Amino acid sequence: MLVRKSTAASKFVGRPRGRIDRFDHTRKIYFTDPSHNAAFRLRYRFQANSVKILPMMLARANRIIGKIELPGDKSISHRAAMIAAIAQGTTRIRNYSSSEDCAATLRCLSALGVRIESDGSDVIIHGAGRAGLRPPNGPLDCGNSGTTMRLLAGILAGQPFESVLIGDASLSKRPMQRIVEPLEAMGAVIETDDGHAPLSIRGRRPLTAIAYDLPIASAQTKSCVLLAGLFADGSVTIREPSATRDHTERMLKWFGSSVMIAKDIVSVSHRSELGGRDIHVPGDISAAAFFIAAATCLEGSDIDLPDVGINPTRSAIVDVLVEIGLDVTITDRREVGAEPVANLRVRGDIRQRDERLVIAADRTAALIDELPILGVLGTQLSGGIEVRDAAELRVKESDRIAGIVANLRSMGAGVTEFEDGFRVERSCLRGARVNSFGDHRIVMAMAVAALSAEGETAIEGAECVDVSFPGFFDVLKGVVS
Repeated sequence: MLVRKSTAASKFVGRPRGRIDRFDHTRKIYFTDPSHNAAFRLRYRFQANSVKILPMMLARANRIIGKIELPGDKSISHRAAMIAAIAQGTTRIRNYSSSEDCAATLRCLSALGVRIESDGSDVIIHGAGRAGLRPPNGPLDCGNSGTTMRLLAGILAGQPFESVLIGDASLSKRPMQRIVEPLEAMGAVIETDDGHAPLSIRGRRPLTAIAYDLPIASAQTKSCVLLAGLFADGSVTIREPSATRDHTERMLKWFGSSVMIAKDIVSVSHRSELGGRDIHVPGDISAAAFFIAAATCLEGSDIDLPDVGINPTRSAIVDVLVEIGLDVTITDRREVGAEPVANLRVRGDIRQRDERLVIAADRTAALIDELPILGVLGTQLSGGIEVRDAAELRVKESDRIAGIVANLRSMGAGVTEFEDGFRVERSCLRGARVNSFGDHRIVMAMAVAALSAEGETAIEGAECVDVSFPGFFDVLKGVVS
């Protein structure tokens, strides 16, 4: 990828004093740090008026040790911002996610007339109320964020104006028909490109209340319909085939909405009044999973992860790792705002077992974001790992099944690919050139794999990690020894 050289930054690019260390996303330029950890090298080539970004280079590590401050949870940040935007009054969201995905949500809300301020890692949203959003001047760009597009579509379906949601090339390939069907049943008129973005939405108020059975377990589809239900003429009810993350239900309750939950059924009342209310976003457990897995793979590791969200619909990764023998200590359990939070301490090396770890059925849905890193972890387990019922991985930011299979095979792992998953055998990994496929979770998973591999590993397209975790490599290098 070639990016134009910023005149203001040319002195950094033209006269490097050390290894590339930091990517300035706004100016599309890398800065150098001569003290960079030797295990991490992001290279570049200087050309006339351009910088070619070369792969992130990583080497084998002995262990990881230290305290890791995680970014705010991405899923919770999206929902807090959107619900605060249609509430009455002001909300301060502390520890808002620094991800590019969550920045896209804020840009879209701002384009809808919501006044938003930033104060360090805090975001202050002056709610417009349910009737206060205004027509945007142009398309709303969701970037790479499927959560932004799918959840915001639910809100826009209940607005008395037309709007268009667009995204990058990756987002434009992801399925959107799953939200179109229930929203059209509620009375919105939506045009798509064969079930994909862009989404042209002609909203209606009030929408028609419905009872809807989700055809597949999807927290984003559920959340889209719940948010649309705030603009309906009666209560909206959703039945799930299996439990999915419940951040939207928790957040709606926090802001004052009436939400009823009974086993696999969730309903929201249109009569709910939403009021601005401060909230603290816990550390992202999906981001924590990469460091926990790294500690698992490297004997002698010892890491502390304070203030991590341990929502039961998200913490299955911890349950699985405890099951296979990882030493995880959970302390100071507490409720912070709408979510359960705790401190985690993870000590490396697991008590090996001979049987294969199998992830399938409802367990797969609970671990959908962590499956790439679990694939990497399988190379270090005596019995390996098998993941099934995970066809949803093929329509994420990339085809994650194909991506993890291709990359692990490049590193010498024994891998079998299925239409709905993969099997990974215990393997001795070797450094190789691997591809991000433009997917932030593939980048982080392969970075962890590199720490256990013989020789250097080159990750192509590693800069896409900014989608969810800007500074991931800085944090990782700070704990690697």
